[in-house]
Amino acid sequence: MEELLDAMDRHGWATMPGYLADADSRRLRHECQESCDAGEFHQAGVGRGEGTAVRAEICGDRVLWLQPGGESHEQAVYLVKLEALRLALNQRFFLGLFDFEGHFAIYPEGGFYKPHLDRHAGTSARVVTVILYLNPDWQAGDGGELKLWTNSGEQTGDFQRIEPRMGTLVCFMAGEFWHEVLPATKERMSITGWFRQR
Repeated sequence: MEELLDAMDRHGWATMPGYLADADSRRLRHECQESCDAGEFHQAGVGRGEGTAVRAEICGDRVLWLQPGGESHEQAVYLVKLEALRLALNQRFFLGLFDFEGHFAIYPEGGFYKPHLDRHAGTSARVVTVILYLNPDWQAGDGGELKLWTNSGEQTGDFQRIEPRMGTLVCFMAGEFWHEVLPATKERMSITGWFRQR
């Protein structure tokens, strides 16, 4: 945890391989797959509220939102760890984070998400993005990497390509870091979410 907090302090973003144990990550992946097979996912949209629209030229993932109070045992294991992270971020950076919203996300083969920020224009609720990857045996060439521009507020210059390996957590300031999901060459799963202020 301290390593992640130190990286957030220095850069505004951090990655942590092995954040969630392999067995717990695999159980979440299994739940994600079962929910998808049951038809519970829907095509992701862009925008917010009544302005939300499905834009296949921008993003190609399908999502299933986590329901507060209705989480499975598998989700609860992860959410306990996220709650500890939320408290640690508040203690270290005085962010006023009060809750978490998130969803399972599945990118099919060929799926991508064009460059964007995670904080909607004219809003301030989403403060910190957290992504947990659920892809066992990911290999170079499988695609679906997160391309994160590391100059705050800019979609130019230096960037990191973060491999979506099972159990890896990525954390960054939602309104500051441009990022995209590069095209996947096989199905890619994650839990993506945001710590929010009131």
